[in-house]
Amino acid sequence: MFEVLIGQSPGFEALIRSARLVAATDVTVLIVGETGTGKELLAQALQQCSLRAAKPFVTLNCAALPASVAESELFGHRRGAFTGAVSDFSGRLETADGGTLFLDEINSLPVPVQAKLLRFLDSGEIQPIGARSPQRVDVRIIAATNANLHDKIESGDFRRDLYYRLSVVPLEIPPLRDRGSDVELLLHHFMRHFAQAHGIPPAVFDRGAIRRLSAYPWPGNIRELRNFCERLAILMAGRVIEEKDLPEETLRSGARAMPLFTLPDEGFELERMEVDFIRQALQRTNGNRTRAAKLLGLTRDQLNYRIQKYGID
Repeated sequence: MFEVLIGQSPGFEALIRSARLVAATDVTVLIVGETGTGKELLAQALQQCSLRAAKPFVTLNCAALPASVAESELFGHRRGAFTGAVSDFSGRLETADGGTLFLDEINSLPVPVQAKLLRFLDSGEIQPIGARSPQRVDVRIIAATNANLHDKIESGDFRRDLYYRLSVVPLEIPPLRDRGSDVELLLHHFMRHFAQAHGIPPAVFDRGAIRRLSAYPWPGNIRELRNFCERLAILMAGRVIEEKDLPEETLRSGARAMPLFTLPDEGFELERMEVDFIRQALQRTNGNRTRAAKLLGLTRDQLNYRIQKYGID
């Protein structure tokens, strides 16, 4: 279910809300996201929350298919259809009848096979290679891509009409670098998970390590973070992981600084926020302006100017 998709950042929560609505329907879905963001996990959650939950969930990685066998893998073939076809073969669409077919890396599907997939989406019919007539199958399609399909369309590598047919409802998974505090949530989750899985005492991160890992861009997204946690869970079992214990790649200068504050989608009043922070600082320091200015990262003169500007008592 969707509970396995962990995160509370605004963009990720918006994605899950949309996915829950889509799951209850039979609409075709296109999942877009960088490598390692969890596209197949989202596809599985969509299927498990659908009316097809008890039916087959079949996957096909289009990037792993040689062009010469792609059509047969998807649509099947009949005995004698070509050299080596010694028996009938049910393709993935026929195997998924009644359920869901997840087409991962759909951008890698050969263009001639894209035409046949489009025909299936329009008619619900497939015609295995060597078959004399088409047959109907009832399959929901969920596709995923880590590539920009608009660029693929412009280069002639992806059919525009198939794109529109697949992206009835597009769901875009944000990369981990744009998910703010979700990094910390995922770190704690995976460290507990691997400690239990390997039967070892859990390791924990101190605040310095958390800050450093939250600033790391995670180019491999969830997959990279998961593998990272399994490694440290084993090597640092039962210990507190400090910043000095982190692998070199997480300390490289390419790590970006995380924002201290995430701008709400609806925006906010900057002046009102500044007044509120000043009042909080003065209250916390019992009116001591020197200490309040230090809390706010200001000089005393800068704080006095803002107090006069806003008429703060």
